[in-house]
Amino acid sequence: MAPLLEAQGVIVLDGGLATELEARGEVLDDELWSAKVLQEHPEVVRQVHLDYLRAGADCVVSASYQATFEGFARQGLTGRQTESLLRRSVSLALEAREAFWVENRDPGRLRPLVAASVGPYGAFLADGSEYTGDYGLDRDRLREFHRRRLEVLADSGADLLACETIPSIAEAHALCDLLGSADGTPAWLTFSCRDGERISDGTPFVEAVEVALACPRVIAVGVNCTAPGLVSGLLASLGKIPKPLVVYPNSGERWDAVGKRWTGAELAVDPVALCSDWRALGAEVLGGCCRTGPARIAAMRARLLSPATS
Repeated sequence: MAPLLEAQGVIVLDGGLATELEARGEVLDDELWSAKVLQEHPEVVRQVHLDYLRAGADCVVSASYQATFEGFARQGLTGRQTESLLRRSVSLALEAREAFWVENRDPGRLRPLVAASVGPYGAFLADGSEYTGDYGLDRDRLREFHRRRLEVLADSGADLLACETIPSIAEAHALCDLLGSADGTPAWLTFSCRDGERISDGTPFVEAVEVALACPRVIAVGVNCTAPGLVSGLLASLGKIPKPLVVYPNSGERWDAVGKRWTGAELAVDPVALCSDWRALGAEVLGGCCRTGPARIAAMRARLLSPATS
């Protein structure tokens, strides 16, 4: 991240992968969610990555959020097949980056990054518990769940790992246990939050961030897939921290895990309208999550990198 931050002061992330796939006609009414498209229509995943890069993203996140050994085993896949799909999720993003770099060899822009998504245990459950952290699993069992996938993705060729939408302090500890020392592929760790002070399981955001900051391999920390209106309070609660702050909220709408649909359209907030405020509060890595598409990422880049705000 350092060269990008030094060159332009901010890193623009992509937006929601799964909801953009839905917008293009893919049916995600399945417990594998975007990982289903990874299996069936990988060329569409590659195209979405490319479109986010064309929109101005400095980093795209792989389609591995809901791709797990346990989830694919339910579909009859072997461990070797699952490992191949995990690596494929990253290679699709790398291929998109290469295609973008060939067509946009801009001397004023640095090569974009590829982050391998490491979703929470709740993403495997596909019951909305990534927004509650109510798993019934302790730190040891969560560590075992994440171990093998984390090892594969760390060896996939991605520039870094995106440990994202983490709802519980136990899961944060488990991931930091596995990440261990500063050796290996670096990671960011971002939390889903229930309000302007606490992550989804009720732990104070400040306490959760301290866990991430204590892990040498975690190079950035923050919040994602959280309503935009909560972000400023969360950032303000931290003060200045020694690692970059990452922010990529959802639209503010709510995911109905039973009905497999988004509700509360009246709650939607355009993150572009708030991104300058988040930047002023110390955020250096900004983008969008669910319900944020390429057009909004383009607008966010224009807002954040305009002469008036840079």
